[in-house]
Amino acid sequence: MADKIFSRPKGLKDVPFHYCPGCHHGIIHRLVAEVLDELDVRDKAIGVAPVGCSVLAYEYFNFDAFEAAHGRAPAVATGVKRVHPDAVVFTYQGDGDLAAIGCAEIVHAAARGEKITTIFVNNAIYGMTGGQMAPTSLIGQVTNTSPYGRSAEAAGYPVKVSEMLATLEGAKFIARVAINTPGNMTKAKAAIKKAFELQISGKGFGLVEILSTCPTNWGMSPVEAAKWLAESMIPYYPLGVYKTSEGGAK
Repeated sequence: MADKIFSRPKGLKDVPFHYCPGCHHGIIHRLVAEVLDELDVRDKAIGVAPVGCSVLAYEYFNFDAFEAAHGRAPAVATGVKRVHPDAVVFTYQGDGDLAAIGCAEIVHAAARGEKITTIFVNNAIYGMTGGQMAPTSLIGQVTNTSPYGRSAEAAGYPVKVSEMLATLEGAKFIARVAINTPGNMTKAKAAIKKAFELQISGKGFGLVEILSTCPTNWGMSPVEAAKWLAESMIPYYPLGVYKTSEGGAK
């Protein structure tokens, strides 16, 4: 009988995802679940997802998870972690949520050095609400609210969350990764694992920004979306570790 070398992580329920074809949320869910399984902390894990495409994350993770109000996941996670300091607490947030209405929440959670982990999915657009321009939308990017492309004069420049948070003393691990190729998926998983390990060791706040696709709202096929991520997003949002617990930023 052949050995089983690949299976669904115990941290994921055996249910279909509702995400659109080509969306990377399913891959990211799996990576988070695999890491929590490998670290043997699934029974201690508590996830917090606010409004956005990930609003139903609790339907997929096989551990405690619940919703927060739009943008408020870091505040809710802070309360959970302070009440249950031995729990492994993380937020799972999109760019429309974290970088817009929740910007103050994530900045101050990082500044305080809250011992939580944030999985930040950046697909440069508002996904669930219909494809509006997000704080991370690129200059010239066409969205439902920027039909002629984002203008720096009218809407400012895209927010580079990882670079911003890396300047804060309370942030102990900040990294930006992508999952558009198998090699990048491997690096993404390593960064997610590092962020959780730092939380478990009590060192402080960690965030992993994951560049992701949104084929539906980008108006592209999944293959075209992966190519656009590589050719347009990564040049503006360079991959790498921007801060580690040992100090220093990229």
